[in-house]
Amino acid sequence: MLIPGKAVKVSIYLTDGASHHGESVCSSILNFLFQSSVSGATALKGFAGFGSDHHLHTSTSIFLADRLPVKIEFIETREKADELMPKLIELARTGMIEMQETTVVKAAG
Repeated sequence: MLIPGKAVKVSIYLTDGASHHGESVCSSILNFLFQSSVSGATALKGFAGFGSDHHLHTSTSIFLADRLPVKIEFIETREKADELMPKLIELARTGMIEMQETTVVKAAG
């Protein structure tokens, strides 16, 4: 359980529709975080965005709607985040992972 104090927020930027061994990358990462006893995680789906390919993907485009941006975020201790990072890098493959220092003011529960 996460307690108030110093922590890190990990943000993983993905493309909706990306798969890993036949399963959505988003689902694979969320399942891994759940199995790893992370305190909590949230997946957010964007309605528009572009990545390193510099192609604009929007929810109004029939052809690009399956490539919308997805962001998974979780907050954990630095030690736990560092422990999970090799597997997250493997799962995210073409995505981007960002980690930043944060302070938990009030923990859930």
